[in-house]
Amino acid sequence: MTAQTLVGALDLDLDAFEGPFDLLLALVLREEIALSEVDLAEVVVAFVSHLDGDERLDLDACGEFLVLIAALLELKARSLFESEGDELGELEPEEAALELARRLAVYRQIKDATGWLEERLAESAERFFRLGPPAISPLPQTVEPSPQRPDALLRALAVLATEPPELSTAHMALRFPPVELFVERWRRLLSRRSRLDFDDEVAGLARIEVAVAFLALLELRKQREVELSQAGPFAPIRIMRAVAEERSARSSGHSV
Repeated sequence: MTAQTLVGALDLDLDAFEGPFDLLLALVLREEIALSEVDLAEVVVAFVSHLDGDERLDLDACGEFLVLIAALLELKARSLFESEGDELGELEPEEAALELARRLAVYRQIKDATGWLEERLAESAERFFRLGPPAISPLPQTVEPSPQRPDALLRALAVLATEPPELSTAHMALRFPPVELFVERWRRLLSRRSRLDFDDEVAGLARIEVAVAFLALLELRKQREVELSQAGPFAPIRIMRAVAEERSARSSGHSV
């Protein structure tokens, strides 16, 4: 229910008037009912009783009713205290009634405009706008170049014409030590001992060197010079001299 419908549906039963509230306003503005004979307190009580029957408080209706009652109280005060008209304002009761009608009309226009703006806002709720500079930028201001020395300009052009040095990627290259180096190293160790632990022998080496050392072991295993064993995944790798190598060493008189 809109504010206009709620205020218009307010029925009054007063000593000087009986009927809807909007009719009372029309009669008062046309001076067919003396406002001094209307008990505005009973009008307020009737409006509050009318609101008790609604489940939800209509703030628009309450606001419109307060505007109307305030205007009626102003008119009634001016009519009751005509001797103090200077303190209450320069308007006569007739002029005040016209002013009330004008204010009500302006209020209705503003309220209608508010409803129209709310509808436009609801229609544009899903629209998004890009914030950025205007499509056409203003033309830059012309700046006069400062005087330059020809020799300085020539040196600047010479620097720009010089080709930049070629970028070096040498620091990005991976340097692998030769596999043969670690093959000979494993052979020297196995010539003195028959069993080795891979982790102990590569401790302190770089990751690349550890990888190359492992490749060297695979090469020796391929040539059947060593035997490799591991108890399980990620367990230590045991390196043993091949049996054939041990027999050859014993036959040649070398100790194990």
